[in-house]
Amino acid sequence: MTQYDAIVIGAGHNGLAAAATLAGAGRKVVVLEKNTMPGGMAANTTIAPGFECPAMAHLLSNLDGAEIATLGLDGHGFSLAETDLPTVSLCPEGKHVVLESKGVRHSDGTPLVGEQEFLALRARLVRFAGKLAELKRRPPPGLSSIDLREALALGKLALGIRRMGKEDTREFLRVLLSNSYDTILDEVEDGPLAGAFALDSVLGGHIGPRSPGTVLTLMYRLANGGAKHLPRGGMGAVMCAFEASAKAAGAEIRYGAAVDRMLVEEDRTVGVVLADGTEISGAKVLSSLDPRTTMVLAGVEHFDAEMIRRARNIRAKGCTAKVNLALAAAPVFAGLSDELHRGRLVHAPSLADLEKAFNRAKYGELPTSPVFEATIPSLSDPGLVDGEGHVMSIVVQYVPYALKTGWTAESRDALADIVVDCLDQFAPGLKASVIARQVLSPVDIEAETGAPGGHWHHGEMIADQMLMLRPAPGIERYALPVEGLYLCGASTHPGGDVTGIPGCNAAKASLQAKMGRAAA
Repeated sequence: MTQYDAIVIGAGHNGLAAAATLAGAGRKVVVLEKNTMPGGMAANTTIAPGFECPAMAHLLSNLDGAEIATLGLDGHGFSLAETDLPTVSLCPEGKHVVLESKGVRHSDGTPLVGEQEFLALRARLVRFAGKLAELKRRPPPGLSSIDLREALALGKLALGIRRMGKEDTREFLRVLLSNSYDTILDEVEDGPLAGAFALDSVLGGHIGPRSPGTVLTLMYRLANGGAKHLPRGGMGAVMCAFEASAKAAGAEIRYGAAVDRMLVEEDRTVGVVLADGTEISGAKVLSSLDPRTTMVLAGVEHFDAEMIRRARNIRAKGCTAKVNLALAAAPVFAGLSDELHRGRLVHAPSLADLEKAFNRAKYGELPTSPVFEATIPSLSDPGLVDGEGHVMSIVVQYVPYALKTGWTAESRDALADIVVDCLDQFAPGLKASVIARQVLSPVDIEAETGAPGGHWHHGEMIADQMLMLRPAPGIERYALPVEGLYLCGASTHPGGDVTGIPGCNAAKASLQAKMGRAAA
């Protein structure tokens, strides 16, 4: 039986980043993936013959130069079709609001009331986000003890915050745990500008703009200035670059290799057993699955009651669906230039509308006025379509996991109808152009990826589940109580989105473990 230094469960971006990091350090690594391709929630899908589209995640925001360089993604086919996309907040009257890095305006070029106040707010939050981002590439501070390196890092962070000046320091402390609803409306009038900005504070989560701590979530998304990028070849191409990086470093990747259980002896991992009965030996196991599933695979008898209780209480209720469309022709949105058609199109009319949509989701109801983020990636990347036509990728927020009527073919069609009807109001003729459509509810996402509750981030990105509290006290530094067992997925610090950082951090933590003991 082949003996590996490390077994990585899951070939998503975090699992592959962990494998590349470990293999690059000279460890013998195998990645085990139950599906036939890499990616998980960042894979591509075929909507209809000749129409390829990102299945779930479709934009990059927090994958920055450090990870791209460290993993050598540029050398493995990674590239961007569009950078720093403009965000277009769609308005029924056609006077859409455009958010760009250089400013905000109406789509017809006319000035926007409240522009300066908004720019000041965004710049301030970007500054704050930049300070917090200094923590993302290291394990969060331990709750039980802090070593000298951690103390120095925290001291550096505190000094950096103080150097922002008295006014900014006071404001940073005031808004850190506040909700995005009040923080934004303190500066900006409610409407499509406020709604579009607030969308990043709730997207992917079962939270509304009034939920406490959503400013911290917004700052997480603003870590790189809030820029959104469209990858060439869809997210599937990004995952192929992660896969190539891991293989180039020396990692072995096995597809169709579902893990049935872990082998644990004397509270130490010694390997895994696959669904087909194959045993694989490994000194360490890094799981990109959520904590609860990982504990079940290891055997709950190896964890104390309090640890199991904490894992069970991690909030991970999916509230986001995906609708993918194959179109006979490119949609034409009234009032948008060709450049803006290639941007990020959002429907978030106001903060009040976001909160109303969240209320419907809380009671298991489909939205009546959908909140969404959409792109037409084939406008910038025509290779996604073989021949004529286009694809449209739509992330729909506030779609309940526990739908009152249950998720059936009829309820999926109902969601698609709601989204397409809304889009058709802004782009007349779009509905008639639909060749095929694909709907992934939170239940479908859970079934396909294993994400608990179909949650895009394996757990809420909210204040009490971030930093040293992510995913839960006692397991916030990647290592689980079973010796040699680590979490390396989106449930860990710093959190979700396609970054690879949790995987890199977890791999480094396992490498730093001394004499077989998990790093404290």
